[in-house]
Amino acid sequence: MIYILRMIAIAIFAIVTFVFGCGYCLFSPRNPKHVYTFGRLFSKMSRIVGIKLEIRYAEGAEQVGPAVYIANHQNTYDLFTVSGAIMQRTVTVGKKSLVWIPLFGQLYWITGNILIDRANRSKAVGTISQVVDKIKKNKVSVWMFPEGTRSRGRGLLPFKTGAFHAAIGAQVPIVPIVCSSTDKVKLNRWDNGLVIVEVMKPIATVGLAKEDVRNLLTQSRKLMATKLAELDQEVVQRNKD
Repeated sequence: MIYILRMIAIAIFAIVTFVFGCGYCLFSPRNPKHVYTFGRLFSKMSRIVGIKLEIRYAEGAEQVGPAVYIANHQNTYDLFTVSGAIMQRTVTVGKKSLVWIPLFGQLYWITGNILIDRANRSKAVGTISQVVDKIKKNKVSVWMFPEGTRSRGRGLLPFKTGAFHAAIGAQVPIVPIVCSSTDKVKLNRWDNGLVIVEVMKPIATVGLAKEDVRNLLTQSRKLMATKLAELDQEVVQRNKD
């Protein structure tokens, strides 16, 4: 029964948000402010799926300015968890195929997010250049999932290099965002406990070149893996209390 009620609530929320959201965005289509607005709105749905969401910010994290945000990508629940950490004037980078998802895809595009063709390497490389230009010209931040796909309980997967090329190309910091594991969340369970999302300290890229991409990737992934383990341990302890 809990599962059915939640699915109904999510369906109603999705339809209303996607339909009226697209209409709202028509007044200023592809404006970066919309991603922040709807990201924060989606995070409110964490309560509906029984998640107690806690979002933390490292000191000064909200005054970083243009940056490349990188977050771990777990499952569909990311819509209701890490979305709450999206900063103002931030757009995300996603697969081109997302635009074909009814309602969600149209809202994703009209809010100003960037779509890339992962099946075409030359187009993907060109898109990274467009991301760099967008950061520089529009003074926006970009949110990317460096794993490239959902981990689905497999821990932190290997990172792809795109986000790090973009950060170095634009000479803006990398800001890691880590969400504690949500693979145990069940829609048929009333209380799914605590989920922590932490926005970490920025990693400077000023003076770095493309030869430094791998080192930057390795450093970022190591920090995020350590933080993920820490958050998971804290969640287990606090859910017991």
